[in-house]
Amino acid sequence: MTDTSDKTKSAAGFRPDLFAQEAQKATGKKGLPPVHLWNPDFCGDIDMHIKRDGSWDYMGTPIARPAMVRLFSTILRHDEDGKYYLVTPVEKVGIRVDDAPFVAVELRVENPGKDQILHFRTNVDDVVILDADHPLTVTHATDGEPSPYILVRDRLQALIARPVYYQLAEMMEEKNGDYGVWSQGQFFPLGKAEA
Repeated sequence: MTDTSDKTKSAAGFRPDLFAQEAQKATGKKGLPPVHLWNPDFCGDIDMHIKRDGSWDYMGTPIARPAMVRLFSTILRHDEDGKYYLVTPVEKVGIRVDDAPFVAVELRVENPGKDQILHFRTNVDDVVILDADHPLTVTHATDGEPSPYILVRDRLQALIARPVYYQLAEMMEEKNGDYGVWSQGQFFPLGKAEA
């Protein structure tokens, strides 16, 4: 049986500045760190929270430095247990995420038409091309309101912001009973065509 007292103690003593330094060392300057390869001990949950609008809080206080949010976003992992973690080679801490950890805040259309390529920029400046590896999905709330997402990487999604969704809606086409958009030569359905 695992003793959780050490995990709670470690998480309670969490220092974002020291964690960020460790993350910066692990991240380096070339691309994203290989968080999927790191398996440090779980140190407990911390009071860090990503809200539905993409803002980050620590202990109820907004993290105001975009560079800090960006750094933490590069070491974020969504594990098979459905939980979100910040991970370095030596430490793993759990955080809360209201919906998706990122928000797609901008859409750029390259070569408009059926052969177009849709580029999404997230609130942490990741740029994702809508393609087979980064598909769109749409869920619906009980009131029928759609929540569209794009996969950014490794089970990490971005909620598509309302203005960006409206841009998508303007370019929707009907195919086989679905409304959707084209990108990279593939059709991505957003909803059923009305009868």
